[in-house]
Amino acid sequence: MSLLVTSPVEPGAVYSRRWAALAVLCLSVLIGVMTNTSLIVAAPDMTLDLGLSSQDLQWVVDAYTIPYAALMLLMGAIGDKYSRRGMLILGLAVFAAGAVLGSTVDSADWVIAARAIMGTGAAMIMPATLSLLVATFPKRERAVAITIWTATTGLALAVGPLVAGWLLTDHGWASTFLINVPIAVISIVAALIVVPPSRAHTTQRLDLMGGALSVVAVAALVYMIIEGPRNGWHTSAVLAGVVAAFAAAGFIAWELRHPNPMLDIRKFRDRAFAGANLAVLLFFLAAFGAIYYVTQHLQFVLGYDALATGVRLLPLAGAVFVGSAITGVLTPRLGLRAMVVAGMLLGILALAALTQVDAESGYSAFAGPLVLMGLAIGLSVSPATDTIMDAFPERLLGVGGAVNDTSVELGGTLGIAILGSLLGTAYGDEIAPIVTGRMPAEAAGAVQDSIGGALVVAQRLDEAGMHQQAAQLVSAADAAFAHAVSHTSLIAAIVLAVGTLAVAALLPGGRKKGSVAASSAVKEEITVG
Repeated sequence: MSLLVTSPVEPGAVYSRRWAALAVLCLSVLIGVMTNTSLIVAAPDMTLDLGLSSQDLQWVVDAYTIPYAALMLLMGAIGDKYSRRGMLILGLAVFAAGAVLGSTVDSADWVIAARAIMGTGAAMIMPATLSLLVATFPKRERAVAITIWTATTGLALAVGPLVAGWLLTDHGWASTFLINVPIAVISIVAALIVVPPSRAHTTQRLDLMGGALSVVAVAALVYMIIEGPRNGWHTSAVLAGVVAAFAAAGFIAWELRHPNPMLDIRKFRDRAFAGANLAVLLFFLAAFGAIYYVTQHLQFVLGYDALATGVRLLPLAGAVFVGSAITGVLTPRLGLRAMVVAGMLLGILALAALTQVDAESGYSAFAGPLVLMGLAIGLSVSPATDTIMDAFPERLLGVGGAVNDTSVELGGTLGIAILGSLLGTAYGDEIAPIVTGRMPAEAAGAVQDSIGGALVVAQRLDEAGMHQQAAQLVSAADAAFAHAVSHTSLIAAIVLAVGTLAVAALLPGGRKKGSVAASSAVKEEITVG
């Protein structure tokens, strides 16, 4: 038997190495998601070492997010056409190259460039993993495989901060980039050995115009989502919104008329498909937004270091696996709507519990909501992802994976941008009366800008011998931030509750029998890529 697998899985055949292949695909997913969550923990060290401004740090984050979200649909289609495994391997190589660059540079511009390269690699990796999963597993096992794939995404939310915290105890922030390189190399080698090659059996040309319009539309939309809530609706954010609207309209018009569209817009007429995408988007909006501000509370208010913060996020990861195991058993019996809505209700309950946070709250106030959020992710996201992938024929599995992952990324971006903006506004409004007129304008501005700024000012006061004033400022900042967490969680819970009603109205009840889009899709043979 050859060490390298060179033949695709034939229709109806059972591939003997499929579970090993799934492990490789999940490992590839892990680094794609983990790199963003680890950055939350590494950002303070990076800021001090490189002298990053607030805007520099924002672009370090956004340089990954924009190409990642914008390129997924196009990369998924290219993988379908030529080689899904080839796209995965190329994406891992590009991701590793960006990580090497990011670990060796010493300026903001180069870190931003490295993150953009990593985002491009991730856009190749993520759709390929999901399409290869569906191409490798027989239909009867796909739901279980997708559940494990989804659980890995949830695991990465907690593992990223944990790994980053562990590395930062003895190494600099550059190590959080470099750790991705051996994982990517192992994934590349293992993919050649156990992941079967796959591509669509089609002679149709790529819809390059549709791909270009999708890139412009999503990139402009993500930029607007990031820039508007955070820095105000100035010219750049408004212009990005206009570009996104025109590009999206052009994309829809083009795809509706194209004989071989990259994405058949008519699929969104199917209630199950539309509802599943909405559920994924809303869920990651709530989950990423909550993790964003819970992590800050654990570090800035409760005083945990990077490693301790990562450890305290582990209940989230464990609960994701428990929820995934439950949904794997119950979804075939109770149906799609019951499981997705149940998960979303748990998410609402988690956010509602966070509204009770105050300045005196310890870690126990966060442990319960983290467990509930993890269970919610496990219950809801797997059946929703399975429904999305079922809506696509074999020749468009990469596009299907891209649609799912774009919903995830848009949801996460919305969560961090909107909930992060609401958090900052609530914190600033709460602490402004305490500091305005009582300290120099520059210091007051830093305190109102963020709790991190408040702690820096307090440290300066302490070093100047003003110990009581420093302690009072820290106490006021802690109370203001806790208030902001409570306020933001309430708004997030309301948004998720309204979204849950919409999802419940869209998703079909009863046991899943396949969506309209899935039943009408023409299943085509997969051939070697």
